[in-house]
Amino acid sequence: MKRKSGRTFKINQEILREVAKIIREEIKDPRLGIMTSVTDVDTSNDLKYCKVFISTMGTEKEKEMTVEILNKSKGYVRKQIATRINLRQTPEFKFYLDDTLERSMRINELLGKL
Repeated sequence: MKRKSGRTFKINQEILREVAKIIREEIKDPRLGIMTSVTDVDTSNDLKYCKVFISTMGTEKEKEMTVEILNKSKGYVRKQIATRINLRQTPEFKFYLDDTLERSMRINELLGKL
């Protein structure tokens, strides 16, 4: 994986902070879990695309629904980011489920059994 420049790293951090705030405070879909958090953001170097990784509690079906809801709201998120962060080009967003926490818990469980 290519290392991000200092500028891209700062943009990623700012986008992460703002997207988390938008999800927490502005997207009012009742199906969206209250325990949904943004774990990472990966913006392409040309700022055209942005992958947003989220973590949420619930069943697999509920997690998939959360990602679906957020992907349907990506136009709203993009518009909000355009007004909050001064970028030449606002990236297109795509939300992904981050299952790193579940995988690490599973690995710890397996190691504990050894």
